[in-house]
Amino acid sequence: MSEKFTIARYSKDNNHFEILVKPQKALDYRNGKISGITDVLAAETIYSDANKGTRIADEDLKKAFDTTDPLKIADIIIKKGQLQLTTEQRRKMVEDKRRQVIDYISRQAVDPKTNLPHPPMRIENAMEQIRYPIDPYKSIEEQAREIVKLLRPILPLKVEQISVGAHVPAQYAQRAYGALKTFGTIKREEWRSDGSWFGVLEMPAGSYASFLNKLGEVTKGNGEAKIIK
Repeated sequence: MSEKFTIARYSKDNNHFEILVKPQKALDYRNGKISGITDVLAAETIYSDANKGTRIADEDLKKAFDTTDPLKIADIIIKKGQLQLTTEQRRKMVEDKRRQVIDYISRQAVDPKTNLPHPPMRIENAMEQIRYPIDPYKSIEEQAREIVKLLRPILPLKVEQISVGAHVPAQYAQRAYGALKTFGTIKREEWRSDGSWFGVLEMPAGSYASFLNKLGEVTKGNGEAKIIK
């Protein structure tokens, strides 16, 4: 199959359903970037084997999808099935997922000796040594857990949650609230009579330095925070 058209596959009830799609448009459709399915399909035909041109019987379509409408079936195949990626698409997806995993580890884990996060470049260099194969379809969290285990012999890592108490003066409270709550889960908070805000947030230890930077930015250095456990 040339990279001009690729195959999207879906299996159900021991039958295999395939369609020919334009690879980039199929990926965009699956990710919600475009909505017109007719622009995605090379043909409005459902195959059991697209390479051989073998069409699947209408009764099998009706049994599996409760319809024989090729557009409705194609929508399910693209959204729920497997997309055959082009070489460039797969390379880009792997690289994007690699960056997301590195960022996740940098935010979630710290060096147990200093309790500070490792810089992303240090994590990336260590990952090159273990040669972990990034899976573009596997979740960031699952791959990060596996990578952290493999990295520990060459890069000390500790993953833990911390509780942080933060106080924001009244004149910055409304603006700061929205920015700070994204760093973790607010476990307790109070709006005080003077208009200031106090909260206890649970967050990854690796996010603490970034949290302090954001607190200083939104309060012009007037906010206060400390780890309380």
